[in-house]
Amino acid sequence: MSPDTYVPAAQPYVRPRPKPGSYDPAHTTAGGLHGELARLEAQAALSFDEELDALRSLGVLRPDARVLVELGAGSGAVTQRLRAAYPGLRVEAVDHDPALAAHIPRDAKTAVTISDATRVPLPDRSADAVLLRYVLQHVPDPAPVLAEALRLLRPGGRIAVTEVDAGCWGMADPIYPELAYLHAALGEAQRRAGGDRDIGRRLTRMLRAAGFADVAMRPFAATTDRHPVEAFAAHLGPQRLEPLVASGVLTLRDVALAADRWNRFRADPDAWVMLLGFTAAGTAPDPSRDPSENTVNTLPDIPPTKGPDAP
Repeated sequence: MSPDTYVPAAQPYVRPRPKPGSYDPAHTTAGGLHGELARLEAQAALSFDEELDALRSLGVLRPDARVLVELGAGSGAVTQRLRAAYPGLRVEAVDHDPALAAHIPRDAKTAVTISDATRVPLPDRSADAVLLRYVLQHVPDPAPVLAEALRLLRPGGRIAVTEVDAGCWGMADPIYPELAYLHAALGEAQRRAGGDRDIGRRLTRMLRAAGFADVAMRPFAATTDRHPVEAFAAHLGPQRLEPLVASGVLTLRDVALAADRWNRFRADPDAWVMLLGFTAAGTAPDPSRDPSENTVNTLPDIPPTKGPDAP
């Protein structure tokens, strides 16, 4: 080889980025990113207490837990509530979207990392718990995300995956059957973008397939017995349908129909609704132990502190 021959410098290996999935915060609801920030806050305000009860009953926040990694932390609506409930817990908030993550409140116990959930720049076995909340329904292939969560967990650490299932979303009274095609269109649009709104029914099997032990599931519910009807606007109102008009999936008439029925519902003094969610949890096994010994008993959780969001 001639000394003048050009040899390109070796380039570092970069893992191909996975498909982005079905979640685009700027086009999820009416109002763009600003509207999505408001929706995420309303969603957390509505169901966090019920979700926290599920996490506690599943032993995710154990007495010795000191570090929780929240994959898909978004705007930090849940991050700040976790920190208020458990001041001694360090939260590593991870999200791939800088525009959302910019709104996560920082403090001495909250670190923010911009990263894809399949390649988080944190050490192996550095977390006592991992939380994925409404993330996997948007991911074309959840397996690499769960594998990354397993890598991050210390042996005996717990993962919690909170999701929905369109086939068991809840109940409402009164109901409007004429809106069924609109909800079907929303689910189909998410499916075409790589998402899966029926993922709740598969969570426990996915965790077992990923190598987690001691897998269990708990449902939780938010109802108008505890919350005002207006608190459900982010879920039942027409705002989530408006972006489907721009994409040509729905028409303005469709959205007007949804708005009319929502206005009827919230004007009804006897209106009632229950929204269901599902949290599945599993334990990172200890590779040095016999597999039959990897079942971990659910221990009492860290006693929560009444924060500004506590009832």
